[in-house]
Amino acid sequence: MIFLDANMFLRYLTDPDGSANVTRQDIAAAVFDAIERGDEEATTSEAVLAEVAYVLSSKRQYNLPGGDIAAYLAPIIRLPGLKLPRVQKQLYLRAGEIWTEHPKLGWVDALTAAIVEHSDLRLATFDNDFDAIANIRRWTPATEP
Repeated sequence: MIFLDANMFLRYLTDPDGSANVTRQDIAAAVFDAIERGDEEATTSEAVLAEVAYVLSSKRQYNLPGGDIAAYLAPIIRLPGLKLPRVQKQLYLRAGEIWTEHPKLGWVDALTAAIVEHSDLRLATFDNDFDAIANIRRWTPATEP
């Protein structure tokens, strides 16, 4: 099994900007093709997906909207050869949906919302952007006067 770093996703998902990146894109495409065919098994982490989302959404890099990023990542996350616990795959896909529906949120906030929804927790946050998500209950501790 292989562990996929952010640069493997980025080279696969973006247009190359030089001859070295053309080669890297070819390698990344071959890796993801092998995963799709079942010739390779791979895994990754939340941190890697967060880095990919951050770079793709960065105004200094690719400046892609969250909905586009979610659409690019969803087929990769669904690959049977990408071995993640089923709950994680569902959470990552739900985070993409939330990010698409609420573009002001970033990937990490969308993933936070997906986790909170899935586990029926209350979310301790000062960020009122979460109020727009129906299944999120913000928690504020009781304060004394």
